Amino acid sequence: MTEKLEEILSQLTQPDNALIQQATAQLKQCFKDPAIIPALCAVMSGSQNPQVLFITSLVMGVNSHPCIRQSAAVMLRLRVKKHWKKISPNDRESLKGVVLQAFMQESDHTVQHSLSQLCAVMVKHETPDRWPALLQLLNQSTKSSNSHDRQVGLLLLNKVVDSNPEPFKPHYCQLLQLFSTVLQDHNNPTALYYCILTLTAITAYTGSEEMNQMRSIIPSLIIALKHLIMADQDQASEAMEVFNELMESEVSIIVPHVADIVRFCLEVGSDTTLSDSLRVKALSCIAFLIKLKSKTVLKQKLLNPILQAIFPVLTAVPPAGEQDPEDEEDDSGDGTDNDNPKHCAAQIIDTMALHMPPEKLFQQVMPFAQTCLASENPYQRKGGLMCLAVLAEGCADHIRTKMLSSMLQTVCQSLSDSNQVVRSAGLFALGQFSEYLQPEVSKYCAELMPLLLGYLSSLNQAKAGHVTKAFYALENFMENLGSDIEPYLPTLMETMLSALNNTENLKIKELAVSAIGAIANAAKELLVPYFTPVIESLKGFLTTTTEEMRSLQTQSLDTLSVLARTVGKDVFSPLAAECVRLGLNLTDTIDDPDLRRCTYSLYSAVSTVSPDCLTPHLTAITTVMLLALKSNEGITAHLEEDKTFVLLDDDDDDENEEEEKDAEDFLEDETEADVHDVAGFSVENAYIDEKEDACDALGEIAFNTGAAFQPFLESSFQQVYDLRDFPHEDVRRAAFGGMGQFCRAQHKVWKDNPTEANHQALQKLLDVVLPCFLETVRTEHERQVVMGVLESMNGIIKSCKEEVFRNPSRLKEVSHVIRDVLKKKTACQDGGGDEADDEDQQAEYDAMLQEFAGEGIPLVTSSVPADQFAPFLNDLLPLIMSKAKSSCTVADRSFSVGTIGEILDALVNVSGGQRVAGRLSNRLLPVLVAGVKDSDPEVRNNSVFALGCLAQAAGPIVVSDYPMMLSVFSNLLAKESDLRVIDNLCAALCRMIMSNVDAVPLEQVVPALVARLPLKEDMEENKTVFKCLAMLYTHSPALVHLSSLKSLFCLLSAENQNALAMLMKELAQHHLADFQAAVSSLPAEQQAKLSAAISAL
Repeated sequence: MTEKLEEILSQLTQPDNALIQQATAQLKQCFKDPAIIPALCAVMSGSQNPQVLFITSLVMGVNSHPCIRQSAAVMLRLRVKKHWKKISPNDRESLKGVVLQAFMQESDHTVQHSLSQLCAVMVKHETPDRWPALLQLLNQSTKSSNSHDRQVGLLLLNKVVDSNPEPFKPHYCQLLQLFSTVLQDHNNPTALYYCILTLTAITAYTGSEEMNQMRSIIPSLIIALKHLIMADQDQASEAMEVFNELMESEVSIIVPHVADIVRFCLEVGSDTTLSDSLRVKALSCIAFLIKLKSKTVLKQKLLNPILQAIFPVLTAVPPAGEQDPEDEEDDSGDGTDNDNPKHCAAQIIDTMALHMPPEKLFQQVMPFAQTCLASENPYQRKGGLMCLAVLAEGCADHIRTKMLSSMLQTVCQSLSDSNQVVRSAGLFALGQFSEYLQPEVSKYCAELMPLLLGYLSSLNQAKAGHVTKAFYALENFMENLGSDIEPYLPTLMETMLSALNNTENLKIKELAVSAIGAIANAAKELLVPYFTPVIESLKGFLTTTTEEMRSLQTQSLDTLSVLARTVGKDVFSPLAAECVRLGLNLTDTIDDPDLRRCTYSLYSAVSTVSPDCLTPHLTAITTVMLLALKSNEGITAHLEEDKTFVLLDDDDDDENEEEEKDAEDFLEDETEADVHDVAGFSVENAYIDEKEDACDALGEIAFNTGAAFQPFLESSFQQVYDLRDFPHEDVRRAAFGGMGQFCRAQHKVWKDNPTEANHQALQKLLDVVLPCFLETVRTEHERQVVMGVLESMNGIIKSCKEEVFRNPSRLKEVSHVIRDVLKKKTACQDGGGDEADDEDQQAEYDAMLQEFAGEGIPLVTSSVPADQFAPFLNDLLPLIMSKAKSSCTVADRSFSVGTIGEILDALVNVSGGQRVAGRLSNRLLPVLVAGVKDSDPEVRNNSVFALGCLAQAAGPIVVSDYPMMLSVFSNLLAKESDLRVIDNLCAALCRMIMSNVDAVPLEQVVPALVARLPLKEDMEENKTVFKCLAMLYTHSPALVHLSSLKSLFCLLSAENQNALAMLMKELAQHHLADFQAAVSSLPAEQQAKLSAAISAL
């Protein structure tokens, strides 16, 4: 059979389709023969005699080509991997001998490579200690005096250790001694390369006993990498992954050497004679270090040296005749090109902003940025603007509260710079500011909108790359304007509709369609007059089948989804069914992940306005989405053989089919790849986005369609749940969001139809989802994913309330996880640096993570009896109160007193709430009174709200504190100018009155209260105010004059209709003459509305 197999493998390499098809059929037959393994061994070893297969005295044949020997080794690896248990113990032993013999005799590197991978698969089944001959070969070859033997030995060592690092743990000390020696062998770069890759593989598994050895290796490692760079930059780039592994592992290994590693990476990243890919790798290591160990970087005073090194990279002038990628005409405008050193330099500053306290970062980074911005060199000015742009996301609060005006002025000036490179950077910066510095940046609407509109109208449309950046800035700015967009709407829509109908440039059309979506997000119902022409324009793009129109088509679907959510149910509902049919037709006829993703968003949007339109099509819709979630399309595992194996599910147990499958796997270069078989995964972004949007859409559709989704809930949940460990963080985050929506959907179904089966289904879901969430918060390394989990968990608690806590241990588990986040004890929180560090200073996103956890406390408070939660609340409150100190940031202080207010508000409505609030009052009063005197209006606002809630929650227990509280409020009222604070002050006084009317000097308080009505900004508090006024009319009618309340009659709205109508009804019943006199002076339309509202009660 050996000769036949060798002939078949030879035919498969021929450029003849007919021959290949014939060989393929023959190979499938061969795989059914039990002699396939001996034959593969013979071919792999180069032998022409199958009889000598299981004898270790194999002689290397000279006739078989290396390509055929390599093919045999790869096929044998596939066979061994799947069928090891079917091979008899004696044959296994013989096979081990044959493979090692073949490896020692092989001279071709590619075949050695495949043989080493075959050994790696066998080690996974056998463990190293059951293969002493392998350990002996490794020991001899890696210590050989012959440099080539050492190389080959280290190759084999790398493959067997990398595939299964843990079983080698007893040998780690010995391995580290070997590495220490090999790293000195600077004249043998291949040996250095394999040595460093093996060190990388074991780093995550090393323990305290290897710590000193690991630490002592690092200086030699840096020197070895310098030599490897001189020999092979691609290998050096791969080997530098060792730093990322070291950073993720035990911090004490790397801390003594962080400065040396940073210096080395900066040297490489700054060296323009080296390849871009190597420089990118070095700079990425710096960004990764800052992400994981920002405290260590600050503590070792490395921030300034890093900035000094990366600013010249950020501001480098491109080679003559070239442009930076983002300045080229075909650039997408979103700044996503990350394969060049300049982008990596910006990414480092972005990472600093996301992971360092803004005060410390700005102190060091702004002098560099200001020097650049003042330069004559346009690329220096561009670099300065890029720096400002990437600071916006991570340091948003700091910029908004302390330097928005000056930074915005700088960016606006850049828009009229003489150099287009600078203008483009200015537009990018303005887009970033518009996205992240809300709502403050929208207050500059009057200055910025004319500038942006003028910019668009004067642009040369041929320069599509520049137009893209202008649209990027305009979209981000418009999207958050709300009703302030109204004065600009005619000009904007005329510009966009004109672009859709007149321009031939598809990119401009696409940008205009996208902009209409942004306008709709701000304008909402104000867009209705333009709805018909917009839909007419979109129709032609939505049904196209040509490839060049695909991007415009997907953007049109996205904008259609936005319109469904914004223009109002009455306007969009007539189109809902047609939209669903459109989506299904598109996914039936076009295979494109971006297009499918947009149809999922469209179904999701339609479910918000007309869920019934989806019901008949749920089978088809969920089938497409579940296939997308399950599919491994676009996920590629890169194997060491430089072949690419696509990950496939292969759970077939039928033996004959398996035999053929092995052959097919090989022929198609496809196999199910083990994580350790691969050098890494790459995932096409379109497939990532599709999975993410499918998770989001399934959750929302499940919630909006309710009982109709029940037949699909279990299968949908299972597919979404299976993505909780997906390699890409955005998909993981979306999966957790989807799980939360499924729980809320099941709760809603149970509430609408409270059967025992529905209740059990809800509890079953919660028992799977909540433990998964709690574990993820503790162990997940990506902060954004943890924020998503906490947000989703908060949504579940808010909707399902006490149902979440039916399980007796759940209250403790949830409370402890919130505590762990507030104490920075989870995996995604940088534990580096000293506990004695200034705790008041942290990165804004770290603070935001804690805010997501803190938001859960009032939600839990409102879901369980107060006495049950009290012990946990006692533990959590000090952690919240500690953020109210004057040395904390405005965001922290606002969060602290805001959370206290929400907790007290929740205690009002739960059993035992008054007792618990009363016990807490002495601890909380000093914090809240200090907050009322804060310099920031948001902190004052939240403190006033909290004091009012304390009076309401604690009731008679805090009556003795009323004089002090009223004095504080009186002093504030005398000087307060912020309208929202005044509104909340009115509401707080109302809460005090309703809680203890006899403890308030009404003659003084009520006139001051009524004088500040109606409320100007915080309309939600109208309910509180109206309820109090109704009570006052009953209690002390002489105090409140109808004439002074006439201004309230015009406040009828959906939000406060019931509360105001109740008040008016009270007035009408008890003070009819005065009421009629007051109402008769109102316009007829208002009289009718008032009468209808009162009648509806």
